[in-house]
Amino acid sequence: TTKTSNDLESDAMSVTEGRLITFELANLKGGNSGKVTIQTKPSWAPIGVERFHDLVDSGFFAGCRFFRVVPNFVVQFGINGDPAVEKSWKAKGNLKDDPVVGTNQRGTITFATSGPNTRTTQMFINTNPVGNKFLDKQGFSPIGEIISGMEFVDQINEEYRELPNQGKINNRGNEYLDKEFP
Repeated sequence: TTKTSNDLESDAMSVTEGRLITFELANLKGGNSGKVTIQTKPSWAPIGVERFHDLVDSGFFAGCRFFRVVPNFVVQFGINGDPAVEKSWKAKGNLKDDPVVGTNQRGTITFATSGPNTRTTQMFINTNPVGNKFLDKQGFSPIGEIISGMEFVDQINEEYRELPNQGKINNRGNEYLDKEFP
């Protein structure tokens, strides 16, 4: 399988505080690729961490793309490239919110929401150099942090910013992204 822009592949191993999970990012700016390692933090968000581990263990992120890139704010991912896989995860229902214990500083990873108790599979990485602490008050509970490879997150293609339509990604998967946002 050829990795396309911003595909994710993961390799996970256990550690005392959560797990270390390494993703390989491909087709970054300049054709670069690199590895990003996340340490999950169950003490920050046990419900979110459990869902993230389930997503990783099931291979959900294989073929997922970064579909929303807002410079100095967030890079967002977590809609599977196969609509059938995405639909099966949506059928599992939304997650109850974790209290906000960690803070949305640069390099933390957080589930996206559209309101209380609406977390599913979409996530974002905070990229703002001074953090996005205002998200804490809005109920965005980080589930972990990048411990190595943030320089590769900074190289994710920002050309399309917020143009990809999330509904079309849900319905058509990577076929839509390949055609409209090569």
